[in-house]
Amino acid sequence: MDLKSGLPFWLIKNGLAKDYDTLDENTETEVLIIGSGITGALVAHFLCEAGVKCVIADKRMASTGSTTASTAQLQYEIDVYLHELIEIIGEEKAAKAYKMCLESIFTLQKIIGQMGIDGEFEMKSCLNLASDKTGANTLRREYKARKKHGLPCELLDKKQLKEKFNIDRELALYNDCSAIIDTFKLCTQILEYHKKKSGLKVYSHTEIVSIEHKRNGIVALTQKGNSIKAKKVVAAPGYESENLLDEKVMRLHSTYVLVSKPIKEATFWNEKCLIWETARPYIYIRSTADNRVMVGGFDEPFYDPKRRDKLMARKNSYILKRFHKLFPDIQIETDFYWCGTFGETKDGLPFIGEHENHPNMYFALGYGGNGITFSVIAAEIIRDLYLGKKTETELFAFGR
Repeated sequence: MDLKSGLPFWLIKNGLAKDYDTLDENTETEVLIIGSGITGALVAHFLCEAGVKCVIADKRMASTGSTTASTAQLQYEIDVYLHELIEIIGEEKAAKAYKMCLESIFTLQKIIGQMGIDGEFEMKSCLNLASDKTGANTLRREYKARKKHGLPCELLDKKQLKEKFNIDRELALYNDCSAIIDTFKLCTQILEYHKKKSGLKVYSHTEIVSIEHKRNGIVALTQKGNSIKAKKVVAAPGYESENLLDEKVMRLHSTYVLVSKPIKEATFWNEKCLIWETARPYIYIRSTADNRVMVGGFDEPFYDPKRRDKLMARKNSYILKRFHKLFPDIQIETDFYWCGTFGETKDGLPFIGEHENHPNMYFALGYGGNGITFSVIAAEIIRDLYLGKKTETELFAFGR
């Protein structure tokens, strides 16, 4: 699948990372991870730290799938509001999912510190703006649900928003527990760290075309005819994971993103907080380390790459108009733009763990707008499953 198009900012900013060899012989390992994006890298991190030998195989150049198209906003909010998720799966489970997402942000901050890498991780505040009266009512309900369960948030009224952020909206939810990163940079740093420290083997341009299940594990066959024997396999090739399943568990969508030329520090809104809206279609906004504005949204159901790409110019125009309506005094010029494909589930939660029809396999798919926070959660769960430890699987199980 063509997961993205256009000119993703992260690839230009960082340059292509070191490519890895293509597998040209048979090999064995404890765990085979399919996919070298941020999910595969984090799974490898947690397993390697536990002393498990891993091999990563990717049909592309390492880390150049959906990871390069990520806007890398780390928020504990799930695509489905907490008060809505409560109605779908129940109060206890919904609150737990939100708290796990919150904890994952601090987990990522901790492991970045432990590895001595940066990934341009930075804690940020976050504003969820009411786009109209209906949105304001939604945020009031959401505020009550979050406060009841001890989640960090404040409700800002029209006067407070104007005074603090110079934003003319009726209402907003605010928290100071969000973050931003450079996902591509972080991903490549993790792979290199464990390649040197843990003996992690990463193979680029190595497509897995079949998986044969054995009594004591699996044998994966590559397109070039080489085999990889492993006790377990982790399916983490982004939104292409679903190709390994017989059932359809998520809907694909496309999102459109543009990045401005650098602007003066004094030009930015207060705190350079993350911003998103209650409106549908909505936009989301963040800054970058070199003082650019990244703004995206106006998501579309994904049908095929050509249709997605034809909409790019029109979507960019919509995105800029919405941004200037919110910040009429901030003038930006587009420097980069792209669109990417992501998966969405009915309840906004991913599918993580085992599937009854696929022995010796762990899945991590269906991330929506919370790709990185859910990747952290998936990596921890998969590590614990492999080690035979008790872990949270019910929330994210197939067939739930």
